[in-house]
Amino acid sequence: MTDISLYQDRRARLARRMGSGVAVVPTAPERLRNRDTAYPYRYDSYFYYLTGFTEPEAVLVLVAGDMPRSLLFCREKDPEKEVWDGFRYGPEGAREAFGFDEARPIAELDAAMSELLADQPAVFYPVGHDPAWDARVVSWVNAVRARVRNGVTAPSELKDVRTVLDEMRLVKDPHELELMRRAARISAAAHRRAMRFARPGVTEYQVEAEILHEFRRHGAQAPAYPPIVASGANACVLHYVANSATLKDGELLLIDAGCELDGYAADITRTFPVNGHFSGAQRDVYQLVLAAQAAAIAAVKPGNPWDAPHRAALEVLAQGLIDLKLLTGTRDEVLEKETYRRFYMHRTGHWLGLDVHDAGDYKRGGEWRPLEPGMTLTVEPGCYVRPADDVPQHFWNIGVRIEDDALVTPEGCEILTRDAPKSIAEIEALMAQRAAA
Repeated sequence: MTDISLYQDRRARLARRMGSGVAVVPTAPERLRNRDTAYPYRYDSYFYYLTGFTEPEAVLVLVAGDMPRSLLFCREKDPEKEVWDGFRYGPEGAREAFGFDEARPIAELDAAMSELLADQPAVFYPVGHDPAWDARVVSWVNAVRARVRNGVTAPSELKDVRTVLDEMRLVKDPHELELMRRAARISAAAHRRAMRFARPGVTEYQVEAEILHEFRRHGAQAPAYPPIVASGANACVLHYVANSATLKDGELLLIDAGCELDGYAADITRTFPVNGHFSGAQRDVYQLVLAAQAAAIAAVKPGNPWDAPHRAALEVLAQGLIDLKLLTGTRDEVLEKETYRRFYMHRTGHWLGLDVHDAGDYKRGGEWRPLEPGMTLTVEPGCYVRPADDVPQHFWNIGVRIEDDALVTPEGCEILTRDAPKSIAEIEALMAQRAAA
């Protein structure tokens, strides 16, 4: 189990940033899939970041001020239910295990909040995230207002606790980085396994099964997002997840898959030929995307604005699309008119962490925020060529994306996912071993 001081420190930092007031951070609810079967449970990322507690039906209440304190409201111990559903800490066990100042049964939350909010200036909670929670918080505030004749004052402000937490989560601490490096290694191993397994005649879902097997085999709890295993024309569908087609000789296979380990996500995309050898057109497009990614990675360094990697990738892609005669005009014209968007329609990255599209603003005061050491992001340019009358047929249905996870360091960046092969020589050499097996 993680040192509880890590979570205690995060709660203390949040309390300091709040100054005064009460924060209420609920975990995610359980959701029914059908009848008596629930979806696999996954806690709320903000709640987990502050508590390390993974059970459902739990709420963190943090009282800031001169004497800050943290309270957990959670399920009570119930030996009979534990026979069916497994161990639960109960309030006292959770208090001891996770370092809360107090812990109470979740059934006491509503009554307790009318006392905890008395004479507090503000309530911090995820404003607007869930209408039921909005109504619940307002009901607590109204219960305090009903006591004003007794000299009690009610909170006058409702503030979004995520505004403060997003800034905290944006720069990762050593514990988080250790988990992200491990998640990256597991995910890279899964991509290598997929390259060794894929060949004409197998299905996309069989390749997906190999990836998921590798995730679980190394201790990852789940995929961080539904894996994309897209062969041929499917690779030109950005969020393709059917994974049902049969791999064909001469096609490319695009795999976008990463595991989640103890809450933290990896996010890798690799594209490779089903038969183990890039054709001429495939090689041309692949090398273009690889060069665009190299330019983007070179722009990931402290002080550069968030969009510097994207702009670096665009310059390479724009010129490359002209050189391949997929676009006409000058590079500046292609960039100004955004004609490149026909073949590259997404941005080059996103924050990464507890969520695969992690918390944190990309702009501050209308300007792209500068990169800082400890930030983690993806770098993922691509090129997707759909059939069209003005597109040479040998480029049809070539979809390429290359994605790595980067940690901003004082000197530049560390590629966490470097163990996943991506040069043409590396990919063809690995797939040659498959052919020899």
